[in-house]
Amino acid sequence: MLVSFALSSVAVFLAELGDKSQLLAMTFATRYRAWQVLVGISVATLFVHAISVALGFGIGNALPTQWVALGAGVAFLGFAVWTLRGDELDESRHDTASRRGVRAALLAVTTAFVLAEFGDKTMLATVTLATRHDWFGTWLGSTVGMVVADGLAVGVGLLLARHLSSRTVRYGAAALFAVFGGWMIVSSLPPIG
Repeated sequence: MLVSFALSSVAVFLAELGDKSQLLAMTFATRYRAWQVLVGISVATLFVHAISVALGFGIGNALPTQWVALGAGVAFLGFAVWTLRGDELDESRHDTASRRGVRAALLAVTTAFVLAEFGDKTMLATVTLATRHDWFGTWLGSTVGMVVADGLAVGVGLLLARHLSSRTVRYGAAALFAVFGGWMIVSSLPPIG
């Protein structure tokens, strides 16, 4: 189990470097509190990598990645619109909205990461590792590797948020969501010709 844990931690950490999920973590860190982003990433990663390990352990590479990518792309376009709209609060609704805001932040981050990771290289790496190694060590290791890599991106996002205006952050985040959404939709389409 320890070998599976170490191997999958390192493999997924390296696969995650420079991935769209890191950019997504950075973007969310400019919008929400770091703990909210890290909890959302952790929940999504535990879920997606549990499915990955089950696939690797059980049935192998049987994901309908084109439909998943199309759905994720549409969701990301929705996140872009939501980011542009903003979260304006008046003082009388601040307490209720901040409780709802925590739930909304966790839901948004978790949902975005689940959608982003289905069919992603880290999911496929976890499926592959699970076909040859201990399932529990692979699940925990791949989750730790991904959360650590995305945690680094959260740190970078926090630095950006401190040095950029909220308007720049909002428009930049919306643009990134729109680009990711468009890229996912285009990549899900069948080749022409």
